[in-house]
Amino acid sequence: MPITDLVAPEAILPALKVNSKKQALQELAAKAAELTGQNERSVFEVLLQREKLGTTAVGYGVAIPHGKLPKLEKIFGMFARLDRPIDFESMDGQPVDLVFLLLAPEGAGADHLKALARIARLLRDQDIAKKLRASRDAQAIYSVLALPPATAA
Repeated sequence: MPITDLVAPEAILPALKVNSKKQALQELAAKAAELTGQNERSVFEVLLQREKLGTTAVGYGVAIPHGKLPKLEKIFGMFARLDRPIDFESMDGQPVDLVFLLLAPEGAGADHLKALARIARLLRDQDIAKKLRASRDAQAIYSVLALPPATAA
C-alpha cells in the first residue's frame, strides 16, 4: 500500500505554526476531525493518551502521533511540516519538524501496524526527510510522499 493511500493532498499542512507538542496535537486533531468527520475532542484525547504511554517522536526530527477511533471507517493519515522545530520529547533529543498523524479504526489491527511501519521507514530515510523539509507547498510534499519505495530508498 503506497503512502498516498493513507494521506490525501488536502491532508497535508506545509507550514504548521505551533510552539509546543500539545499545540501541535491540538492543531492536527482539529484538521483531522474536519477531514474525517470525527469529534475533534475525541481525536485529541486519543493522541494525548498515546503520548502518555511514551513519545511518538521516532528520532531524526520525525514524530508519528497515532491512535484508534471507534467510529472511524478507514485508516487516515495526515502530514505536517512544522514552520519551526519543536520539542517532542524525542529519544534522540532532536526537535521535531516533520509530523505524520495516523488514525485507524478500532478494529484495524495489523493494518494499523503495517501503516505505522511504512511511515516510519519512509520518514527515517534521510533523503526523503531532506526533500520534505525543502518542499514549501502541499503539492510538492505530496509528490515526495508519493515517490515509489525504490526511488525513495
